[in-house]
Amino acid sequence: MPEEVQPSDVTMEQLPEALRAAAAGAGWTNLMPVQARAIPRMLSGRNLMIQARTGSGKTGAYILPMLESLDPKGPYCQALVLVPTRELARQVGEESERLCGDVGFRVAVVYGGVGYGPQTDALQQGAQIVVGTPGRLLDLLLRRTFSLDRLKMLVYDEADRMLSMGFYPDMRQMQGFLPRHRVHTSMYSATFPDYVMRTAREFIQEPEFISLSRDHVHVTDTEHVFYLVPGMEKDRGLVRIIEVENPPSALIFCNTKSKVHYVSAVLQRFGYDADELSADLSQKERERVLERVLKGKLRFLVATDVAARGLDIPALSHVFQYEPPEDPESYIHRAGRTGRAGASGVAVSLVTDLEKIELDRIGRRYGIDLQERPLPKPADVEAVVAERVTALLEARLRNRDKLLIERSQRFVPLGRSLAENEDELAIIAMLLDDYYQQTLHAPVEQPEDAPHPRRPAAKSSPSTARPRNRRKRSRSRSR
Repeated sequence: MPEEVQPSDVTMEQLPEALRAAAAGAGWTNLMPVQARAIPRMLSGRNLMIQARTGSGKTGAYILPMLESLDPKGPYCQALVLVPTRELARQVGEESERLCGDVGFRVAVVYGGVGYGPQTDALQQGAQIVVGTPGRLLDLLLRRTFSLDRLKMLVYDEADRMLSMGFYPDMRQMQGFLPRHRVHTSMYSATFPDYVMRTAREFIQEPEFISLSRDHVHVTDTEHVFYLVPGMEKDRGLVRIIEVENPPSALIFCNTKSKVHYVSAVLQRFGYDADELSADLSQKERERVLERVLKGKLRFLVATDVAARGLDIPALSHVFQYEPPEDPESYIHRAGRTGRAGASGVAVSLVTDLEKIELDRIGRRYGIDLQERPLPKPADVEAVVAERVTALLEARLRNRDKLLIERSQRFVPLGRSLAENEDELAIIAMLLDDYYQQTLHAPVEQPEDAPHPRRPAAKSSPSTARPRNRRKRSRSRSR
């Protein structure tokens, strides 16, 4: 695990002149904490892992130092920023233009689900800063639309979300296109759960760890969040939160056996790998469930406090409280199930307006900083699911050989016809939904401990790279 450090902060006045001018031109009046702490480390070229919440100013923390590190006269990719969603790609691209555009840097923003033409043009015009989602970037690398041979800086933004979006196999394969020389690498994430910490070793060498969450939150802390949910919509609310968060593993607490059974049935009906643990189970059934839990082969376990007593689940990333506990002390026991053995975790509570009063009382009693998050809307879930399924399908298409691509051409006219007919769109939606459920809602597999060997892009042609990675990709796609 990387060693935590306390770097010296800098002020706006202490920045190099070029950075100070760019910051002022973008409307900055002072540096936000993550910028004050990260920028001097970025300028020194140190590999960093930085914990910073969304909206903390982290984009500026890694974009601004590019003014000192990159050459605006070099018409080739010098900085690569990997992000999980097209929305974030556009935001980072706009921030890059604001901070770096006036001094001659060109920015290309690439992501899946849209045509290649404008993105290819932007890359071939010599963009020095490239921002995009791993799947589309890998497509363009395989097409040799651009090269990473002279890459200087590599940033993984929202690394935890990238893994939850299913980009792990693409991130692994992209390493084959990195240059042999050292690349200044940084990784930003709102949280560093155990699975992110393990995976980080494959993408960043000897990083320093900086944690900024308000004042200072250590990596081993558990993040406590809650959602206000109408009482009659808790089941749908839980599903929406799970869809957006996509936790690798979770323990879901309910207060009664009947509620445990109901929530477990809802999750199973929705297609999740879920099971229940309650006092009503026979000893044989209980042992079966416990065996899956202890072996890490069950993704979601729904249980009462009594049934989960003494249960230690390895690498548990999330604890959900479907309803606040009847005993305030039970909140501590529930939340303590995650964030164990040096990892971080997330304790999520779903509360009604009335239940929030009790949750606030628990927070005051134990000094817990409870953060409210807006309940995801159906449109939010649709956007996240669409990006995930696009990434998965593009990855699957990359793995097809010429014969399979030729075979699939038989269905192009049918696909076009179905897409143009409003009444037939339900068929396409059904197929996409079935594929998504089967691919992403399977039990989560953890990444291998062995580091992925880097291969220079010059030795990896599109025709040879695909078969070589097929087996590895199929093992990992359930992320």
